Amino acid sequence: MKRLEIQRIEKEKWHQLEAKDLERRNEELEELYLLERCFPEAEKLKHETKLLSQWKHYIQCDGSPDPSVAQEMNTFISLWKEKTNETFEEVIEKSKVVLNLIEKLKFILLETPPCDLQDKNIIQYQESILQLQDLLHLKFGVATEILLRQASTLADLDSGNMEKVIKDENVTLYVWANLKKNPRHRSVRFSETQIGFEIPRILATSDIAIRLLHTHYDHVSALHPVSTPSKEHTSAVTELVKDDVKNVEKAISKEVEEESKQQERGSHLIQEEEIKVEEEQGDIEVKMSSAEEESEAIKCEREMKVLSETVSAAQLLLVENSSEKPDFFEDNVVDLCQFTTLGGVYHLDILELPPQCKPVKGWMIVEILKEGLQKYTYPPETTEEFETENAFPPIEVTLEVHENVIFFEDPVVVRWDAEGKHWRTDGISNVSYKPKERLVTFSLDTFGPVTLIQDAHINMPYQSWELRPLDVNKVLLTVTTVFTEIQIQIKENLCMLSSIKLKDKKHISILEGTWMTPIPFIIALKEAGLNIFPTRHSHFYVIINNKVPLVEVKAYRQMALLSSAFAFGWSKWNLLCNSTKVVFKVREHLTEECTENPNWALLMFSGDRAQRLKIKEESEAFSEALKEETEFHSTLYHMVKDFSSEEAMEKVRSSNCQFVNSVCHMLLSTRLLSYS
Repeated sequence: MKRLEIQRIEKEKWHQLEAKDLERRNEELEELYLLERCFPEAEKLKHETKLLSQWKHYIQCDGSPDPSVAQEMNTFISLWKEKTNETFEEVIEKSKVVLNLIEKLKFILLETPPCDLQDKNIIQYQESILQLQDLLHLKFGVATEILLRQASTLADLDSGNMEKVIKDENVTLYVWANLKKNPRHRSVRFSETQIGFEIPRILATSDIAIRLLHTHYDHVSALHPVSTPSKEHTSAVTELVKDDVKNVEKAISKEVEEESKQQERGSHLIQEEEIKVEEEQGDIEVKMSSAEEESEAIKCEREMKVLSETVSAAQLLLVENSSEKPDFFEDNVVDLCQFTTLGGVYHLDILELPPQCKPVKGWMIVEILKEGLQKYTYPPETTEEFETENAFPPIEVTLEVHENVIFFEDPVVVRWDAEGKHWRTDGISNVSYKPKERLVTFSLDTFGPVTLIQDAHINMPYQSWELRPLDVNKVLLTVTTVFTEIQIQIKENLCMLSSIKLKDKKHISILEGTWMTPIPFIIALKEAGLNIFPTRHSHFYVIINNKVPLVEVKAYRQMALLSSAFAFGWSKWNLLCNSTKVVFKVREHLTEECTENPNWALLMFSGDRAQRLKIKEESEAFSEALKEETEFHSTLYHMVKDFSSEEAMEKVRSSNCQFVNSVCHMLLSTRLLSYS
């Protein structure tokens, strides 16, 4: 009986708390709405910055095109196509402009809110990217031909063969021309490197050149599809925009009518009594100006509401999982949703040596072939005339792994299949990797583009994470995985890689100390092998604690709002609650002393209700029981407010909108609550 009475009292208390929460729900949501205006404000600032950047580019008149204008891009491409006889060094210099344009186009596709991206613009930008990539590669081919025509004049005195290495920040060229055709010279090593080839006898006695063009970027893999909202998602946002525009127009027309009526009344009064008009004119002008101000305020409010909905739709898109797994891949074909290419592409080519320059009476004469530089087919299509059974063995290749890339496991070597338009693992054998020297050696059946791949989800799921304030509008995000600990600093609209630890040892990265806006920063980390950013297909490859997207978005938005004064951390209980709820640790953090003596509170949030849990991180079993003397709240903000100082809440209210938006973007991109 006593137990039943206790249960009855607890149930009654629970209902009272629910009723209290319901009573103040609208008030709390209204306050949260005002705080979350920082997201559309940040988007507005981003748009203004973009317009300013376009204006600066326009007034610079430096000859470079605006990548978003198709006409300018077409002119740029046409003019460069017409330019001939460029040396390799000249093409490298021009490539910096081209790579910058490609980067800008990719950022436009990634940074523009999905609702603002039209299909025709996506097609235009992607076509421009592909045209620039193809033209750049073609130019490198022509420049290689010009270089090889001078092979005899650049021959090495010892070997009699030509060897040339040209290094740049984006491209490295290694080229070897077989001028002596010595059957015993079968080991090719480029001076001051360990990069080279072991070639068979038939190549050692042929008029050939071997080129290794290492592009530190990947222009071979297909472009990633652009994420766009579903039709339902888009139509909902579009209808909302249309309704709001109509409401704005109605409100403005009403105000205009009222103003004209006031003016008419004023004119009647003038006819009746001139003295009264002088006194009342001032009042009419005040009313008119106030009506105009109200009209402007209504318009501004509607615009912010529309922008807020657009931002919310874009944020939701970042955490939505795809319902369809990528197309089935046959054996030996690389799935680029599961793996990622790292360190650029190594273009390996065996080329027919073009006719050499000859000095004649003070002139240099050279025969220029109409068909240009030709590839040497190895092995040949017909091998009947060759007696030896193994006359065309695989060629041994030794490559150096790019110094700025991290491989957590031995890299996998793959080759490009030009027909199928995908990477393959077959045709490659005897792979060995020396991690200290960063050298990978393998045997290749036929030459072509090769690259190194790594599991894109090697650092997922995360083992733990923490987000804590460092200074005013500055936080540190720490993500710990099986292989590494990554620390990221965020301030205003910028992110920076603070440190990386590999096996508890600090690793130096070129990215450390470089501040970037969130999207370029995420791309840079991925390209360095530090991928902690799941895609919409990642759940097919990683066992995750999947949470409802809307709950995730609401949690990240409110965590970002509070991040200037509160620290958040991983909780093991997040795994045990269902997909409609998230659990994490939180504590007030105003000074460094808080770090030394952390006093964490456990919060559970369902998107509509936040509560403080009775259990602690060290407890033996999970329970949703409410902590004594605490209440339910409709938002995380109001839940945290219950046990926080006024100083902390004031810090939250005065947070910079761009800072809050950047923290939120990083949380949405890492998806800590689903991938830990």
